[in-house]
Amino acid sequence: MTDLSAVKAALKAQEIETPSWGYGNSGTRFKVFAQEGVPRDPFEKLEDAAQVHAATGVAPRVSLHIPWDTVDDYAALAAFAADRGLVLGAVNSNTFQDDDYRLGSVAHPDPKVRRKAVDHLLRCVDIMDATGSRDLKLWFADGTNYPGQDDISGRQDRLAEALDEVYARLGEDQRMVLEYKLFEPAFYTTDVPDWGTSYAHCLRLGPKAKVVVDTGHHAPGTNIEFIVAFLLREDKLGAFDFNSRFYADDDLMAGAADPFQLFRILHEVVRNGGFAPERGVAFMLDQCHNIEAKIPAVIRSVMNVQEATAKALLVDSAALAAAQQAGDVLGANAVLMDAYNTDVRPLLREVREEQGLNPDPVAGYAASGWQQRIVAERVGGAQAGWGA
Repeated sequence: MTDLSAVKAALKAQEIETPSWGYGNSGTRFKVFAQEGVPRDPFEKLEDAAQVHAATGVAPRVSLHIPWDTVDDYAALAAFAADRGLVLGAVNSNTFQDDDYRLGSVAHPDPKVRRKAVDHLLRCVDIMDATGSRDLKLWFADGTNYPGQDDISGRQDRLAEALDEVYARLGEDQRMVLEYKLFEPAFYTTDVPDWGTSYAHCLRLGPKAKVVVDTGHHAPGTNIEFIVAFLLREDKLGAFDFNSRFYADDDLMAGAADPFQLFRILHEVVRNGGFAPERGVAFMLDQCHNIEAKIPAVIRSVMNVQEATAKALLVDSAALAAAQQAGDVLGANAVLMDAYNTDVRPLLREVREEQGLNPDPVAGYAASGWQQRIVAERVGGAQAGWGA
């Protein structure tokens, strides 16, 4: 039998990091859709993130994105977060929204552009020093669109040279987490297209470099749970970026496309000790909300991850191991399906009540009046957003 007290304790200890950019305006390649009450600066983003944490109890960490979250005083930003029960999480670099990066950033053919990109990454480490952030999260849009456009292996050399310099700058308790993406915006080659490329660079760099698994960044049919199990086995899984994937990287709510896949991934996390604090795996959301209300969508994403986690924690590990050892294929699958088919919503409501929270986080947020307040107060100024 599953120890429900241990399951509850694990759910209460869970931390899900929300993205600052998830609270700003966003859209498609063609149009950014503005919403009323959207934050106008990083401080207002943190105020909204605090509402998500207040509603769910498990979202105390907030990722920053530079330059979208540039401020004059990063220590003051960290203090502002702490006053609201938050901690600043990963610092995300941006080497894809500058005209100089048309042909790439750290892998660009021009050494002047590469120097500019690396200097930005080093500046991000300076910001980590000021905020107390542990992780520098790297995603490179670098790649090519046409055969012959650039030397494929030469671009890997340039990438490695940049990573070496940034890795050497990291502090003792800081890490570099390297994200990969199959395609987009590059369509012929992408310089970090898959987990193997990221893993190879991280393995060469050393123990402070780990892989980021974004659940939207894979080819159709990719077995992400295998990747997760392998990286945990090698102690090279640094972080998740949870979102969704219907056809390509859609940045919709976590678990929207395939909640069963999210369960299978989190089963491997549980099975391989990925929730242990000493493993240091960061469970982040990476998504934008273009047509839906932003704060409720982030809350719903957190809840989706919680539900998948609860089901993964309910897997009868002893029964599963016995069936696997006996070669009982159907029995082993049934153990997993029993956990997945369990309605964990009553359990999570109970957990929230024990934490003094509204058992329905979305309803709790709606009752708080925060949405009406920000619509009324955030008038004038420039809304935050990533532009298009």
